[in-house]
Amino acid sequence: MTKLFLSIHVLAAILAVGPVAVAASMFPPALRRVQAEPDDVTALAALRTLHRICRVYAAIGVVVPIFGFATARSLHVLGDAWLITSIVLTATAAAVLALLVLPRQQAALDGVSAPVTGDIAPVAVDRRAGSRLAMYTGVFNLLWAVVTVLMIIRPGSTTGV
Repeated sequence: MTKLFLSIHVLAAILAVGPVAVAASMFPPALRRVQAEPDDVTALAALRTLHRICRVYAAIGVVVPIFGFATARSLHVLGDAWLITSIVLTATAAAVLALLVLPRQQAALDGVSAPVTGDIAPVAVDRRAGSRLAMYTGVFNLLWAVVTVLMIIRPGSTTGV
């Protein structure tokens, strides 16, 4: 059963977290393109698609820690320092995504999607939003990279898996 849990855990990490990491990294440059060319409907559609990918795959990504805990339990490593560190970093990455990246993506999308009607000017777009979003996305990706390394190296582990 351990091999099944581990396989699902790794596949879920690749198939769920990977797209979020890539799409979130692509969002800031796409945002800059939309800010530079507000009438470019293709660029706006791409921006919406990137945000949708981030939201959907973030929700699917919940499977990763679920099967991670199942794997750790079956390996009897729940108390190991490398795993506890990985859990804390995973929770931090999830918080960065849920509290910093996704809401700021939505706010940026709302800012560039505001319609222009009559004498009412569109919502002022913060030009620095893309830079801050890129920073938060970088932190998210860095946290996942560290978790991945910890999962591979497993300092002090003697499980042999």
